[in-house]
Amino acid sequence: MKGHPSTITLGSLLQHFFIERLMQQRHASPCTIAAYRDCFRLLLAFAEQRLGKRPANVILQDLNPTLILEFLEHLEKHRHNSIRTRNARFAAIRAFMHYAGAKEPSGLAIVQSVLAIPLKRFERPLIGFLSREQIQAILDAPDPGTWSGRRDRVMLTTLYNTGARVSELIHLRIDDVALEPSPAVRILGKGRKERQVPLWASTAKEIKRWLQNKKASGCEQPLFPNCRGGSLTRTSVAERLGLAVQKAARKFPELTHRRIAPHVVRHSLAMHLLQAGVDISVIALWLGHESPATTHMYVEADLAMKERALKNLQAPHSGSVRYRPPDRVLEFLQSL
Repeated sequence: MKGHPSTITLGSLLQHFFIERLMQQRHASPCTIAAYRDCFRLLLAFAEQRLGKRPANVILQDLNPTLILEFLEHLEKHRHNSIRTRNARFAAIRAFMHYAGAKEPSGLAIVQSVLAIPLKRFERPLIGFLSREQIQAILDAPDPGTWSGRRDRVMLTTLYNTGARVSELIHLRIDDVALEPSPAVRILGKGRKERQVPLWASTAKEIKRWLQNKKASGCEQPLFPNCRGGSLTRTSVAERLGLAVQKAARKFPELTHRRIAPHVVRHSLAMHLLQAGVDISVIALWLGHESPATTHMYVEADLAMKERALKNLQAPHSGSVRYRPPDRVLEFLQSL
C-alpha cells in the first residue's frame, strides 16, 4: 500500500479503515458503521460522476479539497441535506482522513488540506417539546382493542418514561426490563454505554400486562416487536407515533401543524423533569448524555423558568440614551 500519494488506492485504505479502525480498534456500533458506509457510497458515486473513474480506480490524491467541498455542496443543494447532516457526512470523511494520514504518511499533504476545511456553522433553534396534557393525549390515542394499539400504548409510554432515543427503544429486549423489586429498564445507549432508567408504577404495570398477553417466549426477543415478531424500524416507530398524534390532534388541534418525531417525546420528558425540580445532572444521567452541558439546552428553552427569574429582578429606572456616531466612518459602521 506504500507509495507516492498519487498512487495510493482508496479501496484498500477504505477496507482497512472499516475493518481495522472502526470494527476492531474502536468496536464501533452497527449504526456508526452504517452511517460511515453510506457517506462513502455517496462520495464514491459523486467522484465517479465528476472524475469519470470507477470507485475501484479512485486514489487518495483524488480526494482533494476541491472535490470534497463540491461533494458537501452537492449534499446540501441537490440531496437537500441539512447542515447537521452535511457536517455528519464530513465528520466521517475527516475520521477516514485521520486514519489515512497515520497509515500512509506519504499522503499527509492531501490529508492535511482536507482536514483544514472547517465544519459549517448552523443556527441552533430552541428545542421543541409538548405539554404534559398533549403527551397524555398521545399516549391515550392508540386503540387498546387491537394488538398493535396495545403495543403502541405501552411502547409510547415507555418512550416517554425513559426518554430513550428511538434507536435505543427498538433494540430493547424482554430481559432488559426488571419489574421487581424496583421497576427499571436497562438501555444500551450511544458509545455502548449502559444505563438503568427507573419506571413509574403505571409504566411497569402496563409492561407487565403487555408481557402477560404477548404471545412470545424467550427473553432475547424484542420488547416491542412488529407483527412478524421482529424488531421495529425507526420509520415504523415514527409512523406509529404519527398515527397517535393525528388522533390526539382532535383534542389539541395545534398538534396538526407540528412535526412531532420520537425525539420530541424525549425532549418533552426532559423539560417535564426540569419543571418538576429534578436536578439537571440527574436528567443528564436519565437521558444518557455524555455531559450535563448537553442537558443545559433544556434550561435555555424553559421560558417559564426565565419568567420566574425575571419577576425576582426589578427593572432599572433609567432613561434611554440614543447613540450618535461622532464621524462618518463610525456612522457607516453603525448602519451595517
